[in-house]
Amino acid sequence: MYHKFLDKFPPQFLWGAASAAYQCEGAAAEDGKGPSVWDAFCRIPGKTRNGTTGDTAVDFYHRFEEDIALMKEMGLKAFRFSVSWSRVFPEGEGNINRKGLEFYDHLIDRLLENGIEPMVTLYHWDLPLALQEKYGGWLSRKTADAFVAYAGFLFARWRGKVRWWITFNEQNVFTGLGYRFAAHPPGEKDFRHMMQANHIVNLANARTVRLAHQMDPTFRIGPSFGYGPSYPLNADPGNVLAALNADAFNNDWWLDVYVKGRYPRFVLKHLERLGLAPDIREEDYAILEGARPDFLGMNYYHGGTVQANVFENPQLSKQKTLDTTDPYQMQADMEESPEKVMFETARNPYLESTEWGWEIDPKGFRVALRKMYDRYELPIIVTENGIGTMDVLENGKIHDTQRIEYLRQHLLEMRKAITDGVEVIGYCAWSFTDLLSWLNGYRKRYGFVYVDRDEQDGGTLNRYRKDSFHWYADVIRSNGNSILPERTIDELTEQEWKQVCQK
Repeated sequence: MYHKFLDKFPPQFLWGAASAAYQCEGAAAEDGKGPSVWDAFCRIPGKTRNGTTGDTAVDFYHRFEEDIALMKEMGLKAFRFSVSWSRVFPEGEGNINRKGLEFYDHLIDRLLENGIEPMVTLYHWDLPLALQEKYGGWLSRKTADAFVAYAGFLFARWRGKVRWWITFNEQNVFTGLGYRFAAHPPGEKDFRHMMQANHIVNLANARTVRLAHQMDPTFRIGPSFGYGPSYPLNADPGNVLAALNADAFNNDWWLDVYVKGRYPRFVLKHLERLGLAPDIREEDYAILEGARPDFLGMNYYHGGTVQANVFENPQLSKQKTLDTTDPYQMQADMEESPEKVMFETARNPYLESTEWGWEIDPKGFRVALRKMYDRYELPIIVTENGIGTMDVLENGKIHDTQRIEYLRQHLLEMRKAITDGVEVIGYCAWSFTDLLSWLNGYRKRYGFVYVDRDEQDGGTLNRYRKDSFHWYADVIRSNGNSILPERTIDELTEQEWKQVCQK
């Protein structure tokens, strides 16, 4: 949709940035903190780049006041951070670690003193190791019980201080990479286990949302989902159908449960036919229903392009020498990859990619916002969006022009989505400081603030403002008006256009 004028961002728009406990805190075994599954997983040879760990990370645990001072200088309105569950409950349940709790008390107080809204993520992938060993992690309903108790404790502790709560970060990612592809803890390759763990997390999410609403009606709570829209490779109806299938499998399977309290019938029927559906008890439906979140968090980096599945696409079946005469092999393939009969991935010829192969797709951001809002009609907080680059520190300066351009284009498309009618209430760039990439060490940098460290625990850990730091500060000060004047590009004078380019 073309707009002659773009709406302004709402007056109380939450301009923020995000982080995660394991990736930034460090202090992995200090002050009574218990180990998480990531503290153990990162020590398995070959699982992380050069064996990097979160033992020190970027030392946010000891340097959070310095970082908050930088946030205030930038003018940040909100800071999204996660609580390390095992720092508060070393065993995941039972005894409380008072020193760990006090760290978060102080963090929240300092944020509020500096006019920054704390946005608390309850779970960002670092399950207490004790719960993995004792119950089998997210394959057990007892882990869900422990999570709800942990969340309820924090609700009571920070009532009146924290308004914004995020239940789970990218449930679609940590269940898939953890239980299907063995790239994250617990390192399994079992699709059935992925589906069962995912269902248990859904129950924990629903119970936590309901508990939050019961404990304090002023709480605003919702999940944060890694969303990517699906494009058909072209206008071939088979490819259009494939994109519909991909959206259902990759997005609706999670979001429908969050908002509607039920699994989408199309995907559920397919998984039931293959014997891969989760074990859903009759009483589970009552838990899932009536737990409507107050908002949806969207982590947007890119979407995906698909084409007709290999069974219905003659050209692909020839390329892959598919043996459709062997029903046993077909069944085995589908048990491992049930999406095989729904769609096949394809390269998008119109998009460039980052050094790590992630497509750069600002217009896809607008598409994602439109699709999510149209289907669920809930306010959206962009809980993550950013680009990983290999930034270089030279004479105390970091000229990250690629990041500035990436964010500018994405924020412009977000402003267009708001003009379309999407209710976006906040934006948290990933990330405020550089931090540990789960699998890529410190080479892949996302922050507005450069942290001097390397993958061998070397470096001073000193902080340096990147060019993007000052650019985002201007965005916040102008409430987004510095991204583009209210008039559209084709209406600008030559002088105005030069000013836009300089910004």
